[in-house]
Amino acid sequence: MKKSGKLIKRIGLLPSGYPKFLSDLKVRIRSAQLKAAVSVTRELVLLYWDLGRRIVEKQREEGWGQSVIETLSRDLQKAFPGVDGYSTRNIWRMRAFYLAYSRSLQKLPQPVAELKGYHPPKVVSEIPWGHNILLLEKVMDLRVRLWYAQCTVKYGWSRSVLWQHVETHLFERQGKRIETTNFRRTLPPAQSDLALEIMKDPYNFDFLTLKAPAREKHLEEGLLQHIRRFLLELGVGFSFVGSQFPLSVGGQDFHIDLLFYHLRLRCFVVIELKMGEFKPEYAGKMNFYLSAIDARLRHRSDHPSIGLILCQKKNKLIVEYALRDTRKPIGVSAYRMTGALPKHLQRNLPTAEDIEAELKV
Repeated sequence: MKKSGKLIKRIGLLPSGYPKFLSDLKVRIRSAQLKAAVSVTRELVLLYWDLGRRIVEKQREEGWGQSVIETLSRDLQKAFPGVDGYSTRNIWRMRAFYLAYSRSLQKLPQPVAELKGYHPPKVVSEIPWGHNILLLEKVMDLRVRLWYAQCTVKYGWSRSVLWQHVETHLFERQGKRIETTNFRRTLPPAQSDLALEIMKDPYNFDFLTLKAPAREKHLEEGLLQHIRRFLLELGVGFSFVGSQFPLSVGGQDFHIDLLFYHLRLRCFVVIELKMGEFKPEYAGKMNFYLSAIDARLRHRSDHPSIGLILCQKKNKLIVEYALRDTRKPIGVSAYRMTGALPKHLQRNLPTAEDIEAELKV
């Protein structure tokens, strides 16, 4: 009887509609669990959206506060033991998730404004809850957030990969990619669009930073240890062919810094790493390399090979003139390596020449 009295006292402190609200939520959760066998990610995100909506409505209509949310969390965890996701913190995230899209999407033009009734944007419901929370907490601009969500669906990014791209501001870096290429002129429309997707400006090589005390051997080891990070920065679809790739033309030997095959573009991608600022002669040398690759390696079903010149700096007008009359598809981008490294260590970082010489497998 004593236990019953405590229960009555506890319920008496809660809003009158709380027991029915809790009961309805349990029914909704059980229904979602059944559907989850078919589509785990989508149903879970829709469930959290729905819970966030209901909480917002109760707060607006009946003034529910923090204590009610904490009680709701305890009751849901008790009703569904062993099921993660009903912590107080996550319930507040459900509320924030609903508010972020229900408020913001109404301001966007069609077809971006996909909100119909009580449904989140389709692309948001197609990525895992952890991805949604990362975007919600780290990306404030709705358009940018939806762009990252679309890329996650398109390329199958894991949460760690998504985090890496958000941290390095991939959206902003890809926004500049069309200015220093000749892809529109040298490739068919569909191929040029795909080629532009692989471009970034600048490329982020901050993963090459070192801890003191650092020596030259540490630079070499670091480059080899971070091959995977380098591939991640290049993007989805790059298959590594070789470094210092040998070419013999007219009895002379030449070496390409980095050679890749891109699975989506169905073509070879030649990457040349240069120290300092872009020089016009780099375009001529790249044009030569692409002609040689197309003649020696390109299969008849492959698309034309693409060249990418990475420099520490570039002048857009000089790049434009250098690429204006070239017939091969070439892009020029900058790279950065010293974003957050203390100045006293920056001199120890590898230059483009170091990368050219040491990036071997």
